[in-house]
Amino acid sequence: MTWRVVATSAVGTSHTATGTACQDSCLAQVETDPAKPPLLTIFVADGAGSAPHGGTGAELAIEAATAFVGQHYTQAVEFALNDHWAVEFIQAVRAKIYAAADQQGAKARDYACTFLGVVASPFATLLMQIGDGGIVVDVGNGLEVPITPMAGEYANMTNFVTDENAIDVLAVAALPARPEKVAVFSDGIQRLALNMATSTAHAPFFTPFFTVLATATAAQEDHLQAELARFLQSPAVNERTDDDKTLALAYWVG
Repeated sequence: MTWRVVATSAVGTSHTATGTACQDSCLAQVETDPAKPPLLTIFVADGAGSAPHGGTGAELAIEAATAFVGQHYTQAVEFALNDHWAVEFIQAVRAKIYAAADQQGAKARDYACTFLGVVASPFATLLMQIGDGGIVVDVGNGLEVPITPMAGEYANMTNFVTDENAIDVLAVAALPARPEKVAVFSDGIQRLALNMATSTAHAPFFTPFFTVLATATAAQEDHLQAELARFLQSPAVNERTDDDKTLALAYWVG
């Protein structure tokens, strides 16, 4: 029993034009232990373009999230995927970024980034989000968007995990079932993946990805990330967005 996963980020054409590196970071993996059920983790962070170290902040967020989950999975017999755990999780992410900023004599907002996370067992799913981007899941009822993507007070603004009120704006959704399908993405492809007027999943966008994940052989799995990167860098995508793009996917293969 496990999930098949793939995730990657691609630099946006606007960043390429200015010689700026990709400021998105992501991770998708399945923690395994013979004595425990598998645990799916998917994290996506998007560094703020206005923050001088936003890309580094995104990397630190992914590192902290991975360490937090890994520690709980290794040390705990079981743990509840609920609001309280989500708050502890985000506090750990914030602590790592704030510590890095202090060490460099910088401000935490210099490392501003959004953060989206999915942690799931075969029995439950926890979604966490601060900022824009989106999470799409299917826990048996078709593709859903349990958390409405966030916008800031003004146009083209959003919330960041480094904000003082990050815990207050943290959106959490706990679902009492395993996810059959998961997609997590940064705002670079948000308008391709969602029907923005209704904040619902644009199913035709996701169907090819989940079809590939469902039918991929073991030999093909190694090529999935390269194929996903090729899609994110394709003219068809770049014609519709010039921002950095991240897409992380999981499919339950039993």
